[in-house]
Amino acid sequence: MRMRRKKNLDGRIDACEGYLLTLVSEDKNFETAVENKDYLDFTELFGNDNPVYLEIGCGKGQFACEIAKQNPDFNYLAVEKVGNVIVAAAEHAQREEIPNVRFVKCAAEYLPCFIEDHSIEGIYLNFSCPFPKKAYTTHRLTNERFLKIYKQILKPGAEIHQKTDNMHFFEYSIEEFTKCGFALKNISLDLHNSDFEGNIVTEYESKFVAEGLPIYRLEAYLKEE
Repeated sequence: MRMRRKKNLDGRIDACEGYLLTLVSEDKNFETAVENKDYLDFTELFGNDNPVYLEIGCGKGQFACEIAKQNPDFNYLAVEKVGNVIVAAAEHAQREEIPNVRFVKCAAEYLPCFIEDHSIEGIYLNFSCPFPKKAYTTHRLTNERFLKIYKQILKPGAEIHQKTDNMHFFEYSIEEFTKCGFALKNISLDLHNSDFEGNIVTEYESKFVAEGLPIYRLEAYLKEE
């Protein structure tokens, strides 16, 4: 079902200036658009040279805001392509005056246009849409075409942390990570009944746990060649 446009969305986006950026490429074909670079200046954006982490598909920003508050010496860039959703995330950060998080309205396919190669310390993929129909597998954020993008923008040795409630999507992700040269560690098939410490619960995660669903989690990193 298509999400209904929020009332006064454009005005709300404008009111979040400083916390919310809208990045648009004139070329709507992402395969050719990535040849045109317009990199974000992280130092200008955050006002410091601290390491930058990226969350892709941030939803309403609960995870991004909380991890930023817990780690003031790191910067967090949170990406979401749905304006109705990301405006709520930016409003959350602005309301709490969190200095080290910024939100970007942008589709993940276009990230190489705006993020310099090997500039990201780590990536978080929290409860990405599993796109269960086989015809839409290339839309999954752990599909090979996205993993190639992550390889391009991640610093050497950086990690990708994934959480999902969907077992089939998790199995698919493991296969794709492995196929693309990533090694895996700290794999959990039931995160909330494990000894893992420091988990930040997202809005979707709270809902799934309340329903008694297990949460799957992994950490992926590139093997040394």
